[in-house]
Amino acid sequence: MPSLNSTPEIENPAPVEAELRSAGQARVPAPTHYGMLSRLRSYLIFDPLIWMYTVVLGVVSIPFGLFPGKERILHRFARFWSQLIMKTICSPVRVTGLEKIDRSKPHVYAVNHASALDIPVLYAYLPFQFRIVFKKELLSYPVIGWHLKRSGQICINQKNPAASIGSIRTALRSLKAGTPLVIFPEGGRSPDGEIMPFLAGAFFLAIKAQVEIVPVALVGTHELLPMDTYHIKSRPLEMRVGEPISATGLSLRDMESLSARVRNALEGLYYGGRSRQRT
Repeated sequence: MPSLNSTPEIENPAPVEAELRSAGQARVPAPTHYGMLSRLRSYLIFDPLIWMYTVVLGVVSIPFGLFPGKERILHRFARFWSQLIMKTICSPVRVTGLEKIDRSKPHVYAVNHASALDIPVLYAYLPFQFRIVFKKELLSYPVIGWHLKRSGQICINQKNPAASIGSIRTALRSLKAGTPLVIFPEGGRSPDGEIMPFLAGAFFLAIKAQVEIVPVALVGTHELLPMDTYHIKSRPLEMRVGEPISATGLSLRDMESLSARVRNALEGLYYGGRSRQRT
């Protein structure tokens, strides 16, 4: 049986980096095929360990959800859970651009979403407390749904922000108290790893709170674990943090233009400085 520190068996390696550069997409290069040893390692080691971390830490954290300051405590549990996962799956993350951010001020972090492992990457490599804006469907997941609700994460309908008034007020209080928010403006995971159109209401909170938006590109997570599979393909990843984009002075009428600015910035980070031609 393969060890956690072994590299995946790779069949027919190809010069992927050259192909990506010719297409103007500076992604993290990865092999195109992973062999049977990679599948066995994922199904027999990685996946069971991740489920074990989730259940054990989820159960252990339950009493802490009753304490004062439970949100900060449960964030630490989530970060420890994420660090365990990232160490287990043998996928180092290179973080660039965090030095651009003034962490004394709250921000809204706009992140592309292409994998279920985006969340562990964020918790493990963003070195501060934050809250995530998530879809209400996640509340139905055992352990995870409970944690989201107890730990102060924000459930908002980004397609129709006005339908989530209570959550919006909570999110605004959180921002004004200095706690950053993480949003996925695409509204869900990308099925092919490409950046999808942003939802109309994605930057409602940033405009209401008059705070800066920080684009964050997670590169390689789709190749690591795309949708509809449990096969984790160990590979290097990147978190690319961009320049903050101010929402100061903007109104809700400016939401579309602000969304376009953030999307262009995120595409520039993700595709290596060249935004894709939109269709």
